[in-house]
Amino acid sequence: MQFQQLQYFVAVAETRHFTRAADLVHVAQPSLSQQIKALERELGADLFLRARGNITLTDAGEALLPLARRILADADTARHEVQELAQLRSGRIRLGATPSLCTGLLPDVLRAFHDRYPGIRLLIEEGGSHDLVRVLARGALDLALVVLPLPTPSPALTTVEVLREDLVVVSSPEASAPGGGRRTVRVSDLEGERLVMFRHGYDLRELTVAACRSAGFEPDFAVEGGEMDAVLGFVRAGLGVAVVPRMVAARTGRGLRVTPLARPGLARTIALAHRSDVAPPRAARELQRMLLER
Repeated sequence: MQFQQLQYFVAVAETRHFTRAADLVHVAQPSLSQQIKALERELGADLFLRARGNITLTDAGEALLPLARRILADADTARHEVQELAQLRSGRIRLGATPSLCTGLLPDVLRAFHDRYPGIRLLIEEGGSHDLVRVLARGALDLALVVLPLPTPSPALTTVEVLREDLVVVSSPEASAPGGGRRTVRVSDLEGERLVMFRHGYDLRELTVAACRSAGFEPDFAVEGGEMDAVLGFVRAGLGVAVVPRMVAARTGRGLRVTPLARPGLARTIALAHRSDVAPPRAARELQRMLLER
């Protein structure tokens, strides 16, 4: 009994027609008929009652059909599992992340992933959550690390919370400390401070400006429009202070004074997003697991 013969048998059983079955499995009808006859000889029983224009299953055919379907399904499962494992030896992951997460969260996780799966290429796209959601929705990314809540909630995306990260104030050690040098500062203490501010569309910009307005004042910008590296460089140069994620300050805060925000402080929620209608590739799911378990 051959696997191919079972495929042909199931095709005939489902179409009740030899020619249509041959078209379904992409084989010439005479070849299909010969394989069915060979299967019947192997089993020692007729599987079909053949009458002009009327193909029905015999009792032997009825008995074989669920078993053949199970064998074919198991073969598909085996093929899928092997392909899934093969995806962890080669392939790619298209990951989107905000610049601050590329600086703070991702280096250690991606190093661990690369050590375990060196054959997987990692393609990283930096952008704000607004941009990443659009790129993800059109299928150009497998996963994206975004800041919640999403700028435009989308039922087509699934999000899983990864972490909640505190924000801190960074300043130049050569400048006056914000809040009069206290160990912690309140958002209201930033009134009167000149802020180095991220570009429009940057999640941290919107969060910081909203917090200042909630505290009753309009923020004063010394310079604005930069990405994370530029903002930190401007702060080091003494142009002003900035509100940044704690992980960024810990990783790249050399040459900066880091001052925590007093409770309740400011925090942001980071989530991993993917399209709801398409399962991420196996390698992307493994990276997702490592991010959630970090």
